[in-house]
Amino acid sequence: MENYALVLPEHLNHYGHLHGGELLKWVDEAAYIAARLDYPACQFVTVAMDKLSFQERIQPGTILRFSVECTQVGNTSIQYTVQVSDALASRGEARIFFSTQVTYVNIGPDGAKQPLPPCGVIAVTP
Repeated sequence: MENYALVLPEHLNHYGHLHGGELLKWVDEAAYIAARLDYPACQFVTVAMDKLSFQERIQPGTILRFSVECTQVGNTSIQYTVQVSDALASRGEARIFFSTQVTYVNIGPDGAKQPLPPCGVIAVTP
């Protein structure tokens, strides 16, 4: 799945570049959207983001591409790799700003972990 964001002035830090917290929020949202599209009946919460490494500063006006891919499915959890790149860079010149793995766990109404249903199941009867 792909998603996009435009870096606006309200997303900048005091040095005039994209604030890292904004990027992490967008990464979490992009992966969450993919998880909910894959498992619409689930209630996911973020449990981990692995190895946060910012490759370079991101300038205002940059259009970011969030490429999200499911990389691991467990009994109660699912992991997505998110790669953030410059959407306007030519395809042969992959300008990657950031990548990480985001892990979600499926929880029930009581907050306890729940097994994942088959991928794509719309509703689960309790």
